[in-house]
Amino acid sequence: MSFDRSIKIAPSILSADFANFGAEIQAIEAQGADWVHVDVMDGHFVPNLTFGPPAVKAFRPHVKTFMDVHLMIAPVDPYIEAYAEAGADMITAHVEAGPHIHRTLQAIRAQGVKAGVVLNPGTPAEAVADVLDLCDMVLIMTVNPGFGGQKFIHSGVEKTRKIRQMIGDHPIHIQIDGGITPETAPLVVEAGADVLVAGSAVFKGGSVDTPEVYGENMRAIREAAEGARVKAA
Repeated sequence: MSFDRSIKIAPSILSADFANFGAEIQAIEAQGADWVHVDVMDGHFVPNLTFGPPAVKAFRPHVKTFMDVHLMIAPVDPYIEAYAEAGADMITAHVEAGPHIHRTLQAIRAQGVKAGVVLNPGTPAEAVADVLDLCDMVLIMTVNPGFGGQKFIHSGVEKTRKIRQMIGDHPIHIQIDGGITPETAPLVVEAGADVLVAGSAVFKGGSVDTPEVYGENMRAIREAAEGARVKAA
């Protein structure tokens, strides 16, 4: 994957039909998804349980774009190899999930996949200042991790702006996860984000039988985001 700062929509399949993941992934990609975002939760680091490595391996043949695996688990290091072998293109880990985020990012890169670091709403931007050289992406949570459908936390906008300044010209994506809609997407894009995770805002009202709704929802987010980028230029 070559680097560029174009707006990317990454639907979170946490909001998809759990009984029909393969078709759901194919539907969102056909309707314009740039990445597929997989939220892994352990019931310990966050209050929910989702996908283990076998599930990610099952998703992999259906993903033709880019599979972005967000590990909301602690400890994280023992599971990096399994998720890499399951087919993740990028693995992101939380600063708060272990004592040595530098070592965690090294371990991700050692598996030959792209590495991302994640900041919870209560974690300052400065927490990643000394690991940016190991990062392909910084993910800023604009909800507390664990559940979809939460309201956007606006302090994430200023954090996005700080991260963008810290990154400068380095080829590092800024991803936003939580409460992304056509109304909130312009706020974070103007601040410097380029990858937008959206769950309920993409999947609401649609299904594999009416995938065009997914396309309409993604286009609304993308158009709002790109409009904000033009204004900021």
